[in-house]
Amino acid sequence: MAATKTANSKKWISFGTLLLGAGTIYKLGNLKDAFYVPMQEFMGLSHTQIGTAISVAGLISTFGFLASIYLTDRISKKIMIPMALLGICLCGIWLSTFPSYGVFLLIYCLLAICADMLYWPTMLKTVRLLGNEEEQGRMFGIMEAGRGLVDTIVAFGALSIFAAMGSNAAGLRMAILFYAAVPGVIGIIAYFLLDPDKKPAANQEGRQVSANQAAWEGVLSALKNKNIWLVSMNIFMVYAVYCGLTYFIPFLEEVYALPAALVGAYGIINQYGLKMLGGPIGGFISDKVLHSATRFLRVVFIIVAVALAVFAFLPHGSMGVVLGMTFTLSIGALVFSMRAIFFAPMDEVRVPREITGAAMSMGSFIGYLPGAFMYAIYGGILDKMPGLQGYRVVFLIMAVFAVMGTLLSSYILRHIRKG
Repeated sequence: MAATKTANSKKWISFGTLLLGAGTIYKLGNLKDAFYVPMQEFMGLSHTQIGTAISVAGLISTFGFLASIYLTDRISKKIMIPMALLGICLCGIWLSTFPSYGVFLLIYCLLAICADMLYWPTMLKTVRLLGNEEEQGRMFGIMEAGRGLVDTIVAFGALSIFAAMGSNAAGLRMAILFYAAVPGVIGIIAYFLLDPDKKPAANQEGRQVSANQAAWEGVLSALKNKNIWLVSMNIFMVYAVYCGLTYFIPFLEEVYALPAALVGAYGIINQYGLKMLGGPIGGFISDKVLHSATRFLRVVFIIVAVALAVFAFLPHGSMGVVLGMTFTLSIGALVFSMRAIFFAPMDEVRVPREITGAAMSMGSFIGYLPGAFMYAIYGGILDKMPGLQGYRVVFLIMAVFAVMGTLLSSYILRHIRKG
């Protein structure tokens, strides 16, 4: 009994450490979210320079996910997690010197490596291994909600420091150092709290293998595993719909003339409130009500597809702004509930636990790919088709991805039933 309590305590301590890291790992890479104008004013950056840095970092992240297919199962979380967080800390200290643009670009590439190649897949792997089959939805749901809460607290802390320092260059420098210090402290704590991975002495055939060989065999095994590809493509469908949520705010501003006072409130609810609400609800329903994360995804895909198709053709000109906000926030909440648990089916399709790192890295690489091109597609449509017509096309494309997600989820469920 005492041993069980101790193991359970260690599990949640490890989970809490990962959650704190997940809520802070992207703050410096997303510095523009809270400090876009100060970055231009005090660091001398143009719109093009900031956009280029984000795009290059995104490209590095894509290749980083590929590299992590090998690294995540090769290097223990006890090394990877602290190394990533301390790397972010050092990059932040460097960034606070307001370096030249070439160095700024290099720092953003290093931030992408630390966050997406070292931290994120390792965190997903560890969360999966911490929970049993009945806990996957809740574990991932709580992680998404918790990191949203930590993200919000840290962001407001940095903004408070910036304002207290006089909203000047010194204030921006201190805010960046705050963003650097938090993951640095968490990284040190993580090193002492996380246990090293247990490395199998033999491979799946029972042969004695080195750590390198075991990792490479895991990569090959993951690439050949049909179930990992299916779950990864389902994540792709969710993320393609998720990318479209970005355009709800300009839609409400242009079509509903959303007042400026409500834009900020809507943005906070959409970015933080829905994440904290959708995660636990999605996790609870998938684990306790439907007893299947894939079944939950299928149900929500159907609801989202119908809702988007209906919403595209509603008489928006005669509808009030409150109704428009309610409808878009409801769709957003559904999508966030899917995003919170879309890695949980890895356990449901019986992906071997010894290749969890490779599986999560593949899921991240394939699943997050829409972020590399869907924003350009949606934005291009809105530029070529101004007004309500363009938004209707965007909403219908999102609905098509939701329909494809429904079909893919149904196929995965049939595949699971066949064993």
